[in-house]
Parts: sequence; C-alpha cells; structure tokens
Amino acid sequence: MSRAAQLVRWIDDNVLSLGRDMRLSFLPPLMVYMAAGISGLTAIVGTFFVKEYLGLSAEFLAALGFWAGLPWALKMPLGHLVDLVWRYKSWLVYLGASLVAASLLIMIGLLADPQQMAGVMRTETWYVLSALLAPIGYVMQDVVADAMTVEAVPHHDEAGSPIDQARRRAMHTTMQTLGRVAIIGGGVLVALANVFLLRGVNLLPEAARVAVYVRVHELALVIPLVSVAGVLFATGLQRRARQRLRAEGLSAAEVAARLAVHVQRPPVNWWVLGGGLLFALLSVSVGLSDLGWREELIFGASMSIVVALMWRLVRELDPPARATLLGTAIVVFVFRATPTPGAGQTWWMIDELGFDQQFLSVLSLIGSALTLAGLFVFRRFMAERSIYYIVGLLTVVGTLLMLPIIGMYHGLHEWTAARTGGLVDARFIALVDTAIESPLGQIAMVPMLAWIANSAPEKLKATYFAVMASFTNLALSASQLGTKWLNQFFVVTRQVKDPASGVVTVPADYGQLGDLMLVVLLIALALPLATIALARLAGLRSA
Repeated sequence: MSRAAQLVRWIDDNVLSLGRDMRLSFLPPLMVYMAAGISGLTAIVGTFFVKEYLGLSAEFLAALGFWAGLPWALKMPLGHLVDLVWRYKSWLVYLGASLVAASLLIMIGLLADPQQMAGVMRTETWYVLSALLAPIGYVMQDVVADAMTVEAVPHHDEAGSPIDQARRRAMHTTMQTLGRVAIIGGGVLVALANVFLLRGVNLLPEAARVAVYVRVHELALVIPLVSVAGVLFATGLQRRARQRLRAEGLSAAEVAARLAVHVQRPPVNWWVLGGGLLFALLSVSVGLSDLGWREELIFGASMSIVVALMWRLVRELDPPARATLLGTAIVVFVFRATPTPGAGQTWWMIDELGFDQQFLSVLSLIGSALTLAGLFVFRRFMAERSIYYIVGLLTVVGTLLMLPIIGMYHGLHEWTAARTGGLVDARFIALVDTAIESPLGQIAMVPMLAWIANSAPEKLKATYFAVMASFTNLALSASQLGTKWLNQFFVVTRQVKDPASGVVTVPADYGQLGDLMLVVLLIALALPLATIALARLAGLRSA
C-alpha cells in the first residue's frame, strides 16, 4: 500500500469515521457542551481586567479559583437528582443559563459603569460574585449534558432490534469523543473571534479599550442561548420519536424502553442527596466566615464526602470493574491535581515578554485548534491504550514542554534571538511550545468517560457520571489549593496603581517566579508517575 493510500485510510479511520458515526440524537448534548466551550470568550479580557483594574494578589486569585472550581463537586446531588426527575431535567439547564447570564451582566456593568456598580458594592466583591455565579451555572448545565449523552445512545436500531454491547460501547466512545470535540471546537471559535476582536486593542486609549472589553462580554451572552437551544432541540427530537413509535402501535412502556428513557424512577439515595446538601451548606458557611485555612477545611470535608459516596456506589460493581474504576479515577485525579505557577506567570509574560491581548488570542487559537486535531489524531490511541500508559506519557511530555518557558525566564529567548536574527524570539518559542503541547490536553478524560457511560448500572448513569466527575473535578480544586500554597511561599507581584491618584501601591516583582516554575515542574513530573506505580502495586487496574 502506498504512503498516499495509507494516509487516506488513516484519515478515513480517525476523522471521517467519526463523522459517519454521528447521529442526530448526539446533537443536543453537543450543543450544551459547545456552550461550555465558548465560555472562554471572556477569558483573555478578564485576565487584563483583573491585571489593569483590580489589586488582587496571585495568592487571592488562586484561592478564588479554588472556590470557583468547588461547585463542580455539586454534581453529586445534581446527578442523582437528574436520575430522579429525568423528565424535568431540562429545567436545570434553564436555571444554569440564567446564572451564566447574570455573571456576564455583572461584568458588563463593571466595565461600562464602574462608578455606579461601586456605589452598591466594592468592585472586587462584584468580581468575586461574577466569578462564582458562572461555574454554578455551568455545573447545572454540564450534569444534564452528561445524562443526555447516555440518552443519545440508542438501545435499539430503527428496525427495533437490540443493539449489541460492542456496538453500543463504540457509540458511547464516539459520543464522548464528540463531546470533547464540541467543547474544544467552541474554544476554537472563541479564540478565532478574540483574534479579530482584540486586534490592536493594546494600542487604543483606555476608553476605547474598555469598550472592546464590553463588546466581548455582550457577545458572550450567546452562551446561555446555545445551551437552552440544545435542550429545546432534544425535547423536539424526543417528541417526534415518541409520535413515530406510537403510530407504529407501540405502548407507552415499549416506547420508553425503545428510547432508553427511565421506565421506573430509581430509589432515592439519601447518602448522595444528604451528602451533597451537607457539602453545600458547609461550603457556604465556611466560605462566608473569617476562619483561617478555609480552603483547606472545605477541601478536606468535600473529599471525605465524595470518597465516601464514591465507595458506596462502586460496591454495586463487580470486583474487576471496581478495581478498574478506582485505579482510573485515582490516577486521573492526581494528574489533574498538580499545581500551576498561577496568575504570576501570565503577568510576567505580559509585562516582560510583551504578550498583548491579540497574541494571547493567537496562542489560544493555536492551542484550541491543535487540541481539536489531537482528538482525531489520537482517537485510536485513546481507545487502545490504558489510562496508566496515557497519563504516564502525558506527564513526561508535559514536563518537557514546561522547560522552554522556564528557559525564557532565564533569557533563553534573548540567546536564540541573537543567533537567529531575531526569528526565534519569545513569541516564536511560545508558539512552538503551544503547538506541541496542545494536542495532548484532552486525551486522558475520554477513555474514562466512555468507560463510565458503558459500564455504570443502567438506572444510575447520571449518578455515576456526577460522582466520578465530582471526584476528578475536585482535583482541579486541589490544583488551585497547591497553587495558593506555592504563591504564599514564592511571592510574585505585578505593578498595582491607585485608580484615583495613579500612585504605585504595589511594585512589580518577578524575582521568585523562576523558582516557583521549577518547583511546579518537579511536582508535575513526580506525583503522577509515583501514583501510577503505587496503583499497580496495589493491584488496581485502569480503563
């Protein structure tokens, strides 16, 4: 077989086949996922808003990131609630969309009329409220989207014959892959939009620059509309399918079974609902208190609750499936829990490397586009390799790709630019590094999601998705917690001026950033590899 024929065959197997496997029933959850993907539309302008107008420290922003990530643990009770009120799950999407819209409207107010907003509450308080409302809304939408992916995979073909397990497993993998495609594809769209919207914005006077920031947030109001449209489309598809089957003479119970809809409501799991309620109440009470170590206390309590609930659920699985789920979840958790340098690294890139709004948009576009391509390129790799192998490879490669950034802190870009006539400068290195790293970003999650969709008990799909997602998403909270600790030890500050007088209140200081990035690199390398080794020694498997 010629190289051209091999390339055509590879494209057919890894890209075109995904399109052939696409079903109309997959589209509604993909629209909800797409809304999550385009949520990044305001990320870059949000970074510059915080840097230019708020005096929040890197440590505070890491702590805020912890609280903003914590609502994802609410997927526990919400997932079970979806199983209990399956017919009415769309209302959670409507509520979530409303919270996302409220978050965007707050930011529009802060940018367009800051004085009036400050007359009600401090600007920093408004920003914190906006940062917390949005993730709560996205959690509500995401838990329904997860359940919709299960509903989208049929149990019977159009002729009414049962679909065998192997084919349904392949369809679940396709559905979860397309879900990642929708999220990342949304990121590609918003990155492309930002490239044009933020072109030359750094050269504009302040009033014109703020007007661009406002326009970006106004455009972002399409996000909740997309998720609502997905739910309405799903309702229309279900209604049409029911009418067709009833016209063929099937009873209501037969129609429900054919469409893979819950025929009977599962029993109420008060451990899940009660644990979730306890977690929510504890989080709110501690978050509003003046207690020290608030983040640590909430993380410990939430981890205890999630682990206890997860253990009660996995007992329903047979021993091999239990060992597979536990091994997979633990390794993915540790991989996602590694800390980052935090906001200080971005501030340094802006101030010292000269990365402006448009260039950061270009980096985002390249990253999103190549991540999307990576889902196709590594599709078979994800299906054929174990999570242990995937996470181990991603750990090593990700660590190597952190080295150029650390090198630039020590002047690597100046050395390369001097020897290449200015070609290999900071922007060139950042572009190449992003291009290599990006395709690996979403690989670890797809096999785990597909395994849950295919192996969890039929009546508890949403519950399993939610509890396991709560566990792995708490890893991101752990990452923010680690980032906060590191920023307490390695203090990094950007210049902060008093908005009224223009006097510098906090000078820029990036002297400890190099040590911070080196420590992050060592942790990111050691923790996942050690966890994989220990999981193997404990006899745990991976998906």
